[in-house]
Amino acid sequence: MALRLFLFAFSFLILTGAYGQIGRGDRLSGANFATRSPVLGRHGMVATSHPLATQTALDVLKQGGTAVDAAIAANAMLGLVEANNCGIGGDLFAIVWSAKDRKLYGLNASGRSPKGLTYAQLKTILGDQKQLPLYGPLSVSVPGTVDGWYRLHERFGKLPMPQLLAPGIRYAREGVPTAQVIAYSWEVARKRLEAAGNVISEFDNFRKTFLIDGKAPAENQVFKNPDLAATYEKIAKGGRDAFYKGAIADVIDRYARRTGIYLRKEDLAAHQSNWIEPVSVNYRGYDVYELPPNGQGIAVLQMLNILEGYDLKSLGHNSADYLHLLVEAKKLAFEDRARYYADADFSKIPLSWLLSKEYAAQRRKLIDPKRAGERIDAGVQALRAGETVYLTVADDEGNMVSLIQSNMLEFGSGMVPDGLGFTFHNRGTSFNMQEGHANVYAPGKRPFTTIIPGFVMKNGEPLLSFGVMGGAMQPQGHLQVLCNLIDFGMNVQEAGDAARFSHSGSSEPVGTLMIDGGKLALESGIPAAVRTDLKNRGHRMTDTDFFGGYQAIRRDPVHRIYEGASEMRKDGQAAGF
Repeated sequence: MALRLFLFAFSFLILTGAYGQIGRGDRLSGANFATRSPVLGRHGMVATSHPLATQTALDVLKQGGTAVDAAIAANAMLGLVEANNCGIGGDLFAIVWSAKDRKLYGLNASGRSPKGLTYAQLKTILGDQKQLPLYGPLSVSVPGTVDGWYRLHERFGKLPMPQLLAPGIRYAREGVPTAQVIAYSWEVARKRLEAAGNVISEFDNFRKTFLIDGKAPAENQVFKNPDLAATYEKIAKGGRDAFYKGAIADVIDRYARRTGIYLRKEDLAAHQSNWIEPVSVNYRGYDVYELPPNGQGIAVLQMLNILEGYDLKSLGHNSADYLHLLVEAKKLAFEDRARYYADADFSKIPLSWLLSKEYAAQRRKLIDPKRAGERIDAGVQALRAGETVYLTVADDEGNMVSLIQSNMLEFGSGMVPDGLGFTFHNRGTSFNMQEGHANVYAPGKRPFTTIIPGFVMKNGEPLLSFGVMGGAMQPQGHLQVLCNLIDFGMNVQEAGDAARFSHSGSSEPVGTLMIDGGKLALESGIPAAVRTDLKNRGHRMTDTDFFGGYQAIRRDPVHRIYEGASEMRKDGQAAGF
């Protein structure tokens, strides 16, 4: 009886937040807000959002695999252990530094809309709805991840794909304990998808594959996915064609026809990833690289250009003056994001102007240092001219890969093709339905996407491979991490652990407009006085939001080692050797 009362009291303390009275301990050196020191390694480094994925990648490096080999193995493992956020039903983007070529490569492995669904048909189906539904059949576009794996492997891989997929196959059959943050997010996603049941035309497969007795796997509970193991085996044996042209494609086609998804085997067979040139701006001597649209990476570059005109360090880290400038720069960049970011095959994007210092100077003049902007237009000069996992790996030869992969929202569309063990992403919901818009829906078109890998060079040498997961938070996270590193001199771990802001409510590529300045959330590590100051400037404060999840590898050019970091907001781990 006494034990039962103790357990009840213990649970009550957790549920009521009594542990909020317990502060963190003190570090002997470095910033006290940091959760740990950077992880160091001479021969290789891995940082992912789950320890098992990190250890899998580390094993691949020790077996002689390249950074890309290890990243593929880690991504496959994450599709099992963090299936809510990623998987082979989603898309992938990567930036790779090739030490041999001394060059950065970009890969866009995002999929396209079904060719058999026209704009007119979709408009008729939607009726009075102005946006595509978040879940269900209409949100599904071609999954690009598997092709992305093979394109990366073809150019930068060394070990055979069956060897890279073997750990994911083994653990999918044996089962893995569910990590704390993942368990929480999994259950939140389950409730959200159950509530959207009227939109999701087939949900039984999801329940059978991803739930245990009708609930998400609890923390520490072992989760198995034998269907995913079988699918990985087919891919390992038959290559990317098994997914896009073979038995897996046949299952997808049949399921799609049965459930009202417009995706067909022909759409899968026609899919291919594209090698693209990363784009960059120089920020205080550092060359920051992102990928061009259909992603949102150039928003980071636009914000950096705007902020370069201020002495941020003199304002003080996370001061009201500092945060106000970052939020206002975000609003400006996101208006351009809402209007111009789209599939470059369908829309001419004025990249050179958007990324010019001249344009940034014009936009900078729109910031009122004492008042939050409520409604902002995209740049008229430019008119003339989107849940996720991020991982990064570096190997002994000096190669580095920055890779991001996503279902879009957790578990994407909520639809699981028969016996395949993964959900289709819902990236198709990111199209705009307004005729003439850059991101308007069209057959065979890539939708706007939120997932962005990042990379930094210094004096022609690779310096940092990094990313921050989480929809519209991603550019904001990239920006804050970069300012932490460059303006405030934080190390790679501190840069991710420092408290963040998250601004929501900006105009979006799907057609929504910001008319009230949006909402601003601050993590608890930012003082209450700063919150009050920002509120007095007109920022609409909110208590809750998502602040992302960060991994990074920094190359120390002096000591020729790697520094790895994985922050506390996820279940992740950085490890090296």
